[in-house]
Amino acid sequence: MSVNGHSHPKKARKDMSPNVIVVLGAQWGDEGKGKVVDMLACTADIVCRCQGGNNAGHTVVVNGNEYDLHILPSGVVNKNCTSVIGNGVVINLPQFFEEVKKNEEKGLADVKGRVFISNRAHIVFDFHQAVDGLQEIAKGKKSIGTTKKGIGPTYSSKASRSGVRLADLLGDFSLFEEKFRQLSKSYMHQHPDLEVNIDEEVKKYKDYAERMAPFVADTVSYLHEAIAAGKKIVVEGANAALLDIDFGTYPYVTSSNCTVGGACTGLGIPPTTIKEIYGVVKAYCTRVGDGPFPTELYDGLGEILQTRGAEIGVTTKRKRRCGWLDAVLLRYSHMINGYTAIAITKLDILDTFDEIKIGVAYHLNGKRLLTPPACSSEMEKVEVEYITVPGWKTCTEQVRKFGELPQNARNYITTIEELVDVKVKWIGVGKDRSSMIEVF
Repeated sequence: MSVNGHSHPKKARKDMSPNVIVVLGAQWGDEGKGKVVDMLACTADIVCRCQGGNNAGHTVVVNGNEYDLHILPSGVVNKNCTSVIGNGVVINLPQFFEEVKKNEEKGLADVKGRVFISNRAHIVFDFHQAVDGLQEIAKGKKSIGTTKKGIGPTYSSKASRSGVRLADLLGDFSLFEEKFRQLSKSYMHQHPDLEVNIDEEVKKYKDYAERMAPFVADTVSYLHEAIAAGKKIVVEGANAALLDIDFGTYPYVTSSNCTVGGACTGLGIPPTTIKEIYGVVKAYCTRVGDGPFPTELYDGLGEILQTRGAEIGVTTKRKRRCGWLDAVLLRYSHMINGYTAIAITKLDILDTFDEIKIGVAYHLNGKRLLTPPACSSEMEKVEVEYITVPGWKTCTEQVRKFGELPQNARNYITTIEELVDVKVKWIGVGKDRSSMIEVF
């Protein structure tokens, strides 16, 4: 099986049995997708990232080692698993190498020969990051709270057909230089405060072309061949459903499709190859940055969730806003993605609560809504209808079987299943890889 694009892929058999598993965030991100992917990667051949950039942040804890991953798929922790970063991802090359170095120093196995990036992936340049910050400043009070990683401007370059891809970098360098100069000048013309030392940047990327060569591949052909060979592939979504550019709380969203469609377009795989779609759901709800959050808690209960859950953004280092679980959003998320099952994470964070609430409907202008309104301005005005369930007041961190959970904890899980109409397959009760209860 070739990954470098130099040899011809074998002819794939016509009947490619579905063997791709897609793992997606079902809320506003930070649900613990990395932990679920890491668990599945133990038996996977390939783990893929399909969209986003280093604005994502996944934490994987294995044997006490904590790996902070932003661009690398969580499956990279499994040294026997190949990691693929697809064409739908945007790549910041300095950050890629910095992340590799940082995590290898923590004990991550050498990634050379087991991490491959699509030659169709677009490059995030320093000026994209600078423009990201300038655009946020220009919006003033209407800023959307981006990570300022340059992700949005890079996708803008891609959409306007002026972006630069890894294939350009590793091809005729004079053509790369021409495209880079044109794009840099275009941004400086649009933003008079922006300064780009073009000659210095060209020199820097000449060096990156050599360093990136071992990592860049025709990943579309590689994945097609792997699917035909019956390889087990796990797709790791970044961000989450309510941050999707089309279906999220626009404009407080990311710049890519982080719902199931993005798995296909971001990797070049047909939807018929997908076998399972797992949604990852935090036992409560959190959000980083600005935007509507109907079930947000502004009192001491929100602070308890923030403290007990260590709710600090992996990428932004900002405190996450916390609130009750929102079944309206989960049903909507399930509607779009068609989850075959979900994973509930951080159930243990609720161990100390006397009672727990779940948002089950919205009320707006005298109407009861079971799906969220499209306009963020309306989303900010909704009143939430809650149900209240009793807490369990018992530590669940050491529990490893569903039947050993306190009865009220089991009731909470089954209530979520009934409200969303999808089965819970895993329950997380701690940070480590082993802290997962498999329900079925």
